[in-house]
Amino acid sequence: MSAHTEDAVEHEATTDAGTRLRAEGVRVGYGDTVVVGGTEGLDLDVVEGTVTAVIGPNGCGKSTLLRTLARLLTPRHGHVLLDGRRLDAVPSREVATVLGVLPQDPTAPEGITVADLVARGRHPHQRWFRQWSAEDEEAVAEALEWTGMAGFAERTLDTLSGGQRQRVWISMALAQGTDVLLLDEPTTFLDLAHQVDVLELVARLNRERGRTVVMVLHDLNLAARYAERLVALHRGEIAVEGTPHEVLTEDTVRDVFGLEARVVPDPVAGTPMVVPIGRYVT
Repeated sequence: MSAHTEDAVEHEATTDAGTRLRAEGVRVGYGDTVVVGGTEGLDLDVVEGTVTAVIGPNGCGKSTLLRTLARLLTPRHGHVLLDGRRLDAVPSREVATVLGVLPQDPTAPEGITVADLVARGRHPHQRWFRQWSAEDEEAVAEALEWTGMAGFAERTLDTLSGGQRQRVWISMALAQGTDVLLLDEPTTFLDLAHQVDVLELVARLNRERGRTVVMVLHDLNLAARYAERLVALHRGEIAVEGTPHEVLTEDTVRDVFGLEARVVPDPVAGTPMVVPIGRYVT
C-alpha cells in the first residue's frame, strides 16, 4: 500500500470516528476586529482519540481558536459543542472533568511545590461532601510517576528547568483525569531537545492513555511528526485540514505561510518535512 493510500485510509477512518469537540459557525473577535471565523464562521471537528495540531502564521488566530474551544473566550456567533452538548450550557465543574487546558504561559503561586501544583488538578472532583481522598492522592502520585516527575514532588516549581516545568503542568492536566487536552504552544521557549521531550510525552498520552489532544504548534516539522491531523489557519479561517501529507504541501506552505519551500519525506518518521528556501514574493 502506498503512503498516499495509507493517508487516505487514515483520513476516512478518523473522519468516521466520534467527535468530542465541534465548532459550528464560530466567529470570535476582540473589540471591532474579527480574529477567527471571517464573515461566515468557522467549522471544526475534533475527532476522538486523535492528536490535532493547529498551525499557521503569527496572528492568524490559532490561540484564539484554542481558547474558544476551551470556553475561555465566548464566540460572537456560533457555538462549541462538547460531546454533542453546547459548551456554554455545561456547568463549569463538569467541563473541567472532561476538558483540560494548558495555556501558553501558565502561572502558579510563588514557592508552590510540584506536588501541590499537580494536586490542583483534582479540584474539579472535590465537593463539600467529598474532600481530599485516597483516590486523589493516587491520581497525583500516578501522574507524577507517569511523567517522570515523582522525584521532584517536593521541589518548588521555580527551581525547575523549562522542560521540567512543562512536564509538571502536563502532570496536573493528567491528574485532572480529563479525556480531552487543549495545549496552547506547549513547546514555547524550550530548546529542541525539550520540545521533542514534551511532544513525546503528549504522543504517549494519546497512544497509551487514549487522550484526545488539540495543540497549537509553530514548528511545522514537529507538528507533522507528532500530530495525525493538521488544521492550517490563514487570516482566521481554515485554509486546509487533514493528514500531514494532505496539509503540508509546497502550495499550502507558500499560500498560508508566504514561504517558498520544498516538502520532502522526513528521513526518520516518513512524515512531510518542510525545507525553507525563502520568502515567497508575488
